[in-house]
Amino acid sequence: MNANTPSPAETPDSSAELLRLKELFSEQQQAFARDPMPSLEARRQHLQTLRVLLMKHKDAIAKAINADFTARSTTETLIAEVIPCVEQISYVLKRLKRWMRPSRRHVDLQFQPASARVIYQPLGVVGIMVPFNYPVNLAIEPLIAALAAGNRALIKMSEFTPRTAKVLAELLREGFPENQVAVITGEADVAKAFSELPFDHLLFTGSIPVGRHVMRAAANNLTPVTLELGGKSPAIIADDIPLADIIERLVFAKSFNAGQTCVAPDYLLVPRAKLGAVLDAYVDTFRQLYPTLNANPDVTSVINERHYQRLHSWLKDAKEKGAWIRKVSDETISDGSFRMATHLVTEVTDDMTLMQEELFGPILPVIPYDSMEEALDYVRQRPRPLALYLFTYDKALQERVMTRTHAGSMAINEAMLQVGIDDLPFGGIGPSGMGHYHAHEGFLTMSKAKSVLIKGRLNAMKFMYPPYGRGIQAWLFKWLLR
Repeated sequence: MNANTPSPAETPDSSAELLRLKELFSEQQQAFARDPMPSLEARRQHLQTLRVLLMKHKDAIAKAINADFTARSTTETLIAEVIPCVEQISYVLKRLKRWMRPSRRHVDLQFQPASARVIYQPLGVVGIMVPFNYPVNLAIEPLIAALAAGNRALIKMSEFTPRTAKVLAELLREGFPENQVAVITGEADVAKAFSELPFDHLLFTGSIPVGRHVMRAAANNLTPVTLELGGKSPAIIADDIPLADIIERLVFAKSFNAGQTCVAPDYLLVPRAKLGAVLDAYVDTFRQLYPTLNANPDVTSVINERHYQRLHSWLKDAKEKGAWIRKVSDETISDGSFRMATHLVTEVTDDMTLMQEELFGPILPVIPYDSMEEALDYVRQRPRPLALYLFTYDKALQERVMTRTHAGSMAINEAMLQVGIDDLPFGGIGPSGMGHYHAHEGFLTMSKAKSVLIKGRLNAMKFMYPPYGRGIQAWLFKWLLR
């Protein structure tokens, strides 16, 4: 048993968890039926409670994630898991009253006298399926949207992060009854059963293949889904930009959480004449930011041995097919973790596994191009990614890439940080996902925008009733058709 494997006492019995899942789902449905439209004050109280609990248990969260990863930088945990959730709650609290307010809509003359509005109702019970890479952030950010919209939520945690799941479950139990918010654990069989429940909305974050299975299961119940997947997010360095201005940003974005981020740069497109300079600058900058790897508290580990071996098998496959691999560090890892130096890979081809699959780790293919149109064609010919990064000061080129490429999100002269902007929605397109959350879009995703027409005693529509074509009705029809 390696350090990343939970002890038997920490591994839940699947049959017991499956039974608990069904019971909790039923309890939440019944609780929602009793309170289908929580007040603004109730929703605010839920969000404020959640904010207090996150701050109160931040150290326990960092400790649990560190244990699940064998090595997870505490600072990265605070930056990526705790602070964004606390900030998002504060953002939502300031705007929730306005979001909940019904919106008035126009009523055409022929339907008068009447008024129309859209009211935003909770959907009911929301399912949230969480991956291993950011186990708290990717549970809590959707939960914020669900609670703001007045829903109840079941959260299925990854089997790869059992200690974090335990801490999060205890944290949420402290502030919420389980018929409001509850955490489910367990292996793939529990995840399968979870996705098959008739939720009122299901949000899944994870890989593209598993996302397909989740969507099929949800389709049987006509459950609407938000899928946050991934794919291969490109980063393009234009010829005009000085490498010194941007190389730290790239290294940080790729190294953060050991590259286990759905919007991390997956491959880098560089002008052919600058290929060598980019490789050298990347190595030098990495060594400045991370002078050592062993036991370095700033360096996060690959989540477990299975993923560590996967990454190395893809590197072996690439090397056997002609790729050239340059490690940013030759240091041997001997601290018992799965820390891994970034591997820069050139001379790549499409038949290599690492160019076919999302890398989700510290591997970065670097691909030279001879013209910007060639680089853009390379991106456009591949499945639409979750993020696209462009490094240039050329305003015309910025506009061209913004409008002539498709991606779930985009950042110019930065990488990955667009996800942390409170007022920006987050979501994919095509193979990288569907739907949005974060910001106002999260509230809308978790709400039903219900249209309401209100009529009074006077019924002007009686002139439209049969028998047709007589008297004033004939004139009305002519007027409408005109």
